[in-house]
Amino acid sequence: MAELDIDTRAAKLGIDWSQVNLDSIQLPPGENFGIESDDEGVYHDDQLEFDTGFGNIIVVDNLPVVPKTKFEKLENVLKKIYSQLGAIKEKGLWMPVDPNTGMTLGYCFIEFNTPQEAQNAKEKTHGYKLDKSHIFAVNMFDDFDRLMNVKEEWEAPQTKPYVPGENLQKWLTDEKARDQLVTRSGPDTEVFWNDARQKNTELVHKRSYWTESYVQWSPLGTYLVTLHKQGAAVWGGADTFTRLMRYQHNMVKLVDFSPGEKYLVTYHSQEPSNPRDASKVEIKVFDVRTGRMMRDFKGSADEFSIGGPGGVAGASWPVFRWAGGKDDKYFAKLSKNTISVYETETFGLIDKKSIKVDNVVDICWSPTDSILSLFVPEQGGGNQPAKVALVQIPSKVELRQKNLFSVSDCKMYWQSSGEYLAVKVDRYTKTKKSTYSGFELFRIKERDIPIEVLELDNKNDKIIAFAWEPKGHRFAVIHGDQPRPDVSFYTMKTTQHGGRVTKLGTLKAKQANALFWSPTGKYIILAGLKNFNGQLEFFNVDELETMATTEHFMATDIEWDPTGRYVATAVTSVHEMENGFTIWSFNGKLLYRNLKDHFFQLAWRPRPPSFLSPEKEEEIAKNLKKYSKKYELEDQDVSLLLSEQDREKRKALKEEWEKWVKQWKSLHEEEKLARQNLRDGEISDEEEEEDEAKEVKEVEFEDVIDVTEEVVQE
Repeated sequence: MAELDIDTRAAKLGIDWSQVNLDSIQLPPGENFGIESDDEGVYHDDQLEFDTGFGNIIVVDNLPVVPKTKFEKLENVLKKIYSQLGAIKEKGLWMPVDPNTGMTLGYCFIEFNTPQEAQNAKEKTHGYKLDKSHIFAVNMFDDFDRLMNVKEEWEAPQTKPYVPGENLQKWLTDEKARDQLVTRSGPDTEVFWNDARQKNTELVHKRSYWTESYVQWSPLGTYLVTLHKQGAAVWGGADTFTRLMRYQHNMVKLVDFSPGEKYLVTYHSQEPSNPRDASKVEIKVFDVRTGRMMRDFKGSADEFSIGGPGGVAGASWPVFRWAGGKDDKYFAKLSKNTISVYETETFGLIDKKSIKVDNVVDICWSPTDSILSLFVPEQGGGNQPAKVALVQIPSKVELRQKNLFSVSDCKMYWQSSGEYLAVKVDRYTKTKKSTYSGFELFRIKERDIPIEVLELDNKNDKIIAFAWEPKGHRFAVIHGDQPRPDVSFYTMKTTQHGGRVTKLGTLKAKQANALFWSPTGKYIILAGLKNFNGQLEFFNVDELETMATTEHFMATDIEWDPTGRYVATAVTSVHEMENGFTIWSFNGKLLYRNLKDHFFQLAWRPRPPSFLSPEKEEEIAKNLKKYSKKYELEDQDVSLLLSEQDREKRKALKEEWEKWVKQWKSLHEEEKLARQNLRDGEISDEEEEEDEAKEVKEVEFEDVIDVTEEVVQE
């Protein structure tokens, strides 16, 4: 009822509305007379979001019927089984007892923390064989309420018209063949098209406070994941970026995708109340499409801290390493003296056993095959040598092993196609006072996996960086002493030397400490980050020549786009000045800059592998001129358009300037008489000088053209 209607109604009834105490009015129970509460909308939203009923409770049937004396034993068995599948609430397991006989009734109720854990427990244990006579029948508690309310008469289900979902790969069909990138600056997360032709970005989607820490693309570019206090969420699309799924994991800190994007791993750690205790870690594995939790792992940070390139709160990240390929069939976890390899069909250990390897400290999967490489350091004071081994999964058969002596440390580098494995070995000298480095090179695809040993020309050179050429057979090494080390290039394939590794060349005294290959190979950036203040050298490895040398002062990050056409360099907020990013062409030409305050992150959207066969790609490369004509014409049109736009812009600025000057000259003339009156008829010095300048004056002057000295004899 509108306020005006209420006032009119009160006047007719002779009620002084201003004297009425509204708080004293009580409506009959269950009646609101059409007046909606201010928080009614919020209430319903909360119900839709958080009201889960009894969805976190399961009913386990076909249990043994036992007396009170065996009650505790059966309860412990059930807790042992179900606590591995989710967190059971305190007093969350209840077994009804027959009051007459004191015997259990053969079923129990188990309450988990979340509905996802309950659903996972139901699916994993329905049909579980406790013994020959007792096979579990597990149902959700909510299912009983649904089944009890089934109508007596059958009704045909309503058919809903098919509504196609958004094509999550639509962004790959961009007519300009552009790539997307995501940035975070201040509270804003933005997705852009990199429009290098227009020498600028084109905004696709922008949202403030989209994530509470960072964002991450999935490996094939299908999803963008954001992190929140309640868990993680994935978003997709070409420009809408609608939320596709949420994954409940309170205070999630880190996420990781499987290579084929089928699974999402989330990580959370909780600091202990006692500083001497280790942090508590919880890791969950979700099905990306359904949001269902497939398995969770809990323990102290110490249990997850062995190996790994980086981590948080003492635990290495990623904790789980995924086997190569799109199948997402296996993932492994490194523990003390143990490698646990899980298969995703049941999310259990292969053969229900871990691989026992004494003192193993690092593992690494082939990017394309189910081959696991591992490193074991020396033991027994050097009596037992270090070793690098290759293990086939799931058979767990050792394919190759190499014993290494006097080893200080090892680092394993797989080539992206899985054809080669390089192991950088740091060895002690005879005096044990210093170390030197070399490489053990495994040829994975060749018979018996032959191994070559590579030592630098000066084996005492310190190795600063190593990088394989993507999809290629070459690698680059930065070695020597700072601040000007050398950069050497090697190849694993040469016709002159058969199958032996060969050095292609060495670049002397370069200001570089990092290597960034193009995703398509051939080109590489020799970068000097941190102490080198952003030195960049764009190098063509095919021709062994420098294409460009430039600088992005204080650059902290360098990332190629997935096509290898463009490079982004960025200065993040670790520096207070010059935050933002710069886009370069593959040959080092600066295209445009984009400055942003409080700049945190830049990431290109990955592309899935091409459907073209290697033969077709090679054919296109050979006939590139034929295909490039179309794009050259388009580039020419864009270039002409940009030139025309620049000319129009300059013309407009010139006309605006001339118009402004003309206006001020006109105003100056109009006020001339007023200025003279203010000076009692005298003109200003400047105006007098202007008048004198207009007069033509003849000025005589002398100039000495030449001086000669002549001696006159008397």
